[in-house]
Amino acid sequence: MNPILICNNLVKRYSYQQALGGVNLTLERGRIIGLLGPNGSGKTTLIKLASGLLVPTGGEILVGGMAPGVETKKIVSYLPERTYLNTWMRVSDLLNFFEDFYKDFDKVKAYEMLQRLNINPADRLKNMSKGTKEKVQLILVMSRQAQLYLLDEPIGGVDPAARDYILDTIISNYTENATVVISTHLIADIEKVLDEVVFISAGQIALQSSVDDIREGQGKSVDTLFREVFRC
Repeated sequence: MNPILICNNLVKRYSYQQALGGVNLTLERGRIIGLLGPNGSGKTTLIKLASGLLVPTGGEILVGGMAPGVETKKIVSYLPERTYLNTWMRVSDLLNFFEDFYKDFDKVKAYEMLQRLNINPADRLKNMSKGTKEKVQLILVMSRQAQLYLLDEPIGGVDPAARDYILDTIISNYTENATVVISTHLIADIEKVLDEVVFISAGQIALQSSVDDIREGQGKSVDTLFREVFRC
């Protein structure tokens, strides 16, 4: 089975600032992967490159064997760190919009998740808390039958009580051929669902390892190893 994401000497610069400096990375299908690093390490830049929102300065990035573009957007489901949805819209309007826009959107699944989180489809986003808006956005993203899910801080704005359900939602709504990439600072909260981690620092890959290898080989949790690697 071909990898879902390949980076070959990937470089991204903003004016005179380098965000990524020669990243080489391969992500296989059927994995839940934590993309972890301190602020400014290049996590969001890498995710935006994979989603086709940014263009590389140098090197190569392939998603499903293709350079990011119109075709890869059909197989990538992207959750940005900030809410981008129009706040005047009702939740039901957003579901209809996604159904029209994405052929792989499962509206029945979306309504089921809304019900479990006690979110009224008739409510407008402008009347919701920040955490509830983020839940709606995650539901929209995870209701697609994508091959690559790119989640930038999916649980950062929700209360601890809802995090377990959201993580369960992520686990139960992707197929064995799909990969989920989660970028977050809340490592201890997501560690239990991860198959693999990628540590990124100053635009470079510092570590790529399975979670089992970290626990068994080093006798540490991912959270503990992260604190050691990135200690100030």
